[in-house]
Amino acid sequence: MKAHRLARVAEVVREVASETVLFEVRDPRVKNVTVTRTEVSGDLQHAKVYVSLMGSPREQELCMHGLQHAAGFVQSKLADRLKTRFTPVIKFVLDEGVKKSIEMTRILNEERAQSTPAPEEAGSADGSAEEELEDG
Repeated sequence: MKAHRLARVAEVVREVASETVLFEVRDPRVKNVTVTRTEVSGDLQHAKVYVSLMGSPREQELCMHGLQHAAGFVQSKLADRLKTRFTPVIKFVLDEGVKKSIEMTRILNEERAQSTPAPEEAGSADGSAEEELEDG
């Protein structure tokens, strides 16, 4: 199948999944969910919906169970929107990418704060360097 058609179908799956999870799923376990991306198989039979979840690990686990329980509902909404022979079977997958990027940013900021000298130290270091140039 052509790559651009797969990309279009994946985009429709992402839109429908995010709208459905945000506005129509009434499960109290499903909250603080962001649909980050989707992958659709070449035969359009299966779709992985990657989600980012906020909260404690226990809340994330409960939310994933709620999403798996609501997968059929999301699939029915997708069937209304897609005009294909088969509707992809939806599987929700936890996307750790957002959490890892936030952690990496935090680590980099800590390292940057430790490696840059304080303003008082920077002033004294610059002054001594200028004195050495005048003497030398």
